[in-house]
Amino acid sequence: MEKIVILTGAGISAESGLGTFRDEGGLWAQHRIEDVATPEGFARNPALVHGFYNARRVQAAKAQPNAAHQALARLQQGWPGEVVIVTQNVDSLHEAGGAEDVIHMHGTLAGALCAVCGHRWTSPPEMEVREPCPACQQPSARPDVVWFGEMPYFMEKIFDHLTEASLFASIGTSGQVYPAAGFVQEARAMGVRTVELNLEPSTGAPIFDEAYWGPATEVVPRWVDGLLARCHAQ
Repeated sequence: MEKIVILTGAGISAESGLGTFRDEGGLWAQHRIEDVATPEGFARNPALVHGFYNARRVQAAKAQPNAAHQALARLQQGWPGEVVIVTQNVDSLHEAGGAEDVIHMHGTLAGALCAVCGHRWTSPPEMEVREPCPACQQPSARPDVVWFGEMPYFMEKIFDHLTEASLFASIGTSGQVYPAAGFVQEARAMGVRTVELNLEPSTGAPIFDEAYWGPATEVVPRWVDGLLARCHAQ
């Protein structure tokens, strides 16, 4: 049975109140990416970085899954084949909306990582500078999120899924952040049908076989309804 691989980005969570890199007035607009989302920024000013992610954690805890998250969970439940959700987002709204086995390629706000030994554990609501690792006791805790310049998680697993897919969908992504932006080329090279669902055309929009434009809470449920209707009609 057909496998569907779905990549989601910040656009799917925007209507839940979680801002994207490009939103004016949001958390990201108050800081340079180099200061709060790079290993070098953390080395220079860990207090600033921890404060930024503490604020994001508070913001994410208040957010509720929207109709787009819920529609993808419904697709997982109703599709006769496998539906794999890969997300660039560090929130847990897919899971809150009912999705299972979500692949978080950029980590999660709920996680903490030891920069020395690599141990991972559940993050407290607020992380502090020089917070100790529970495994090695070194004062080296950092958010378990992938920063610019670092390799995303689960890449081999994601590419394995892409090789097995019949359909690849990109939802709410800008098409500017690699390696995720290259997934559509990988899919097309293997003969996989591709579709983009976005508020507006992304950088890679011409590469996709089909596209749907509009708010995620409108286009994603409509797309899922169409897939499930065609499936059940067969």
